[in-house]
Amino acid sequence: MFGGRGRAARRGRYEEEGRSDDRYVVGELDDHDEALPDIPVPEEPGTWQAPDVLEQRLYDLITRHAAGEWEDEEAQEDARGELTLAYLEALAGDLVYVPFRREETSPDPGRRTFHVYDTPVGRLVAVYTRGLLPRPHPYLVFESYTLRDLADDLPKDVDGIAVNNRTPIPMLMAADAEERQVWRALHNEHWDEEGRAERLVTLRSGVPSLGPLLHGLALGAHMCFVNGEAWNNPHYHGLGLSIEHERLAKWWGVTGRDEWLDVQRRLLDRDVTPWYWEFVLDARIALAERHTDGRLQAVDATAWRAHVETALRERAAQVPEQMGPDWEEFVAHVVGLVGKVLRYEGRFRADGLLAADAAVRSVAAWDIGRASMMARWGYGARFATRAEMREAVVEASGAAQSAHTSWRDFSAGYALGRCLHFDEEEFGGWYQEMLAAHQALATHPDSPWQTVPFRLPQGAGLGA
Repeated sequence: MFGGRGRAARRGRYEEEGRSDDRYVVGELDDHDEALPDIPVPEEPGTWQAPDVLEQRLYDLITRHAAGEWEDEEAQEDARGELTLAYLEALAGDLVYVPFRREETSPDPGRRTFHVYDTPVGRLVAVYTRGLLPRPHPYLVFESYTLRDLADDLPKDVDGIAVNNRTPIPMLMAADAEERQVWRALHNEHWDEEGRAERLVTLRSGVPSLGPLLHGLALGAHMCFVNGEAWNNPHYHGLGLSIEHERLAKWWGVTGRDEWLDVQRRLLDRDVTPWYWEFVLDARIALAERHTDGRLQAVDATAWRAHVETALRERAAQVPEQMGPDWEEFVAHVVGLVGKVLRYEGRFRADGLLAADAAVRSVAAWDIGRASMMARWGYGARFATRAEMREAVVEASGAAQSAHTSWRDFSAGYALGRCLHFDEEEFGGWYQEMLAAHQALATHPDSPWQTVPFRLPQGAGLGA
């Protein structure tokens, strides 16, 4: 349906309809034949490596059912009913994803046109779990639903849903009025919005091998933890096309390709974070190299403030026209950052985010980590090509290794940048999320900190 032989025809149709905007121009470069999941069932039962926890749970259910033996057809039918209910219960605790033609979806769920397949068993809509989604396709996109929303939004004349078709975990389910009531009840019982966030998710298959691409993806692990996304997923769909567009517009003002390109470049150039944050930290490094054998924590706070002010005024003297009426207020603000940094570092040490003898060397991680995520966000939103996403992630990998010394050093810089940006020394949710992310990344065996070296070996390949 979405194979390569139809690419020219699709391009012509969009041009005729006036849809040849930059999203589709970009999309032409990413057209591919694997628009929907197509995963062979292994010959040996129980040997499939599921990508994530949900898919593994569904595979275990199906494998156990396939291995069962029943006395008669009634017992077999009862077992089938139990399998279907257990499968639905698993779906009810997570999001499911429905494919749409790009021109037939909408931010308003009520205006979407579901693709309905007429089959010998009735009119069906395809549904997939997140771990099975293929790499983003320009003309076929996915929108996320809870089981309750799916019950409400599916057209009334749809007879059923084909879940994870052409994979090792398929299930055909009725979608009549009675069954939809069951979906709603299971949603109310199993859905936990908060439980889906602040968790470390690591895919088990379909991920890059060790190299700059995987390393660059790992740089976004803090935000992936906060959002409950897989840190090592190179095929980002997020919460579906419409919600990803909404989030990019809300938080970044990005509504199209040109805006994405601008923000992505600025993040990689570390030009989003105010320059004077790094200026203040560099001043301490300069003092430490002169007076304390490089020990940042040993630098006297008064001397640090004085050095910041002197260096700032010397810098301004070279371009006096930039010293406006608010200059002295700006100087006081920059010098005041010394105390703010010291107070954050004290809290970081108390909470284990910094070692007792450590200090934050740089906040480069704040822009670099977000650059890693912005690459994925742009790709999932169809503002960026797959190649552009990969190039940006690999560039972020190199930038992180140049600016930071370890995963813990990167994490401390990322946390300080986020706190300076949002927290205002309240040590509220903006900080608590970073602390939880740091603790999980430092201790969980599936964390990239345990599996991906911060310093990649010389000559490491890209990572397929």
